Amino acid sequence: MSKKQLIMDSALDLFAKQGFEATSVQQITDYCGISKGAFYLSFKSKDELIIALIDHFMEAFISDIDYIVKTTNNEELLYSFYYTNLQSFHKHSDFGKIFIKEQTHSLNQDLLGRIRYYNALMDSTILLMVERLYGEEITHIKYDLMYCIKSFVTMYSELFLFNNVVSLDLDLDLLAHSLVEKTNLLAKHTSIPFLTKEIIQVVSQTTDDKVKREQLLELLEQNIKEMDEPIIKESLILLKQQLLNPNLSPAIVAGLLENIQKNPHCKWVSYLLRHYFQI
Repeated sequence: MSKKQLIMDSALDLFAKQGFEATSVQQITDYCGISKGAFYLSFKSKDELIIALIDHFMEAFISDIDYIVKTTNNEELLYSFYYTNLQSFHKHSDFGKIFIKEQTHSLNQDLLGRIRYYNALMDSTILLMVERLYGEEITHIKYDLMYCIKSFVTMYSELFLFNNVVSLDLDLDLLAHSLVEKTNLLAKHTSIPFLTKEIIQVVSQTTDDKVKREQLLELLEQNIKEMDEPIIKESLILLKQQLLNPNLSPAIVAGLLENIQKNPHCKWVSYLLRHYFQI
């Protein structure tokens, strides 16, 4: 394990128990048995470490959910969405506690801005799913339904994260099916909308999430240098060439994205490229 990963793992344990604000750099270095100097070789500040943790988990989480929404057939989509969300919070319970608590307790504006950024990405993914599943029939209530779906995930995750339920053998399959039923009932019977596009735009207030080609090229180059698996590396190289000189069909690009999606280190670049190429 690298020193940077050791620091992140140790800090995650402390943050889950004490929160961001109550945990000092000294406590983190004592916990993982390194000097402050070693800490600052990896991270410039505690805030930078916190952002790195948020990015590490949320990039993988968002890319997985987005992939499910764009590739799963309609009959299984809503169940797969709920099950994957709940399983992820259950598996990464320490991070889940931090992510939920800090949205309401933190005074760190940079951190809150980062959390809002990922929340906005999740909103757009859920909205896409809602439009796919229910079509024009729910146009008038789609934003309310989007928030209900998001709230189901948050509320039920909080149930087993903050009430010692996480240690039990939870039937996530049953819970996912239950939430599918509730969502379908809401989609069918809700008739009084509240949320509008204008309200959603005001609530989001995030920076533009479109990534420029130059940023993608830089990220691809970094992944290419770090990758050892031949098929993944070749796929990354071809995707980089596609950015520089587009000549591949959408089907081939989709296949290349499918290749790199399977690698945990390439999930985020896969997500960004899917949006860039609109696949």
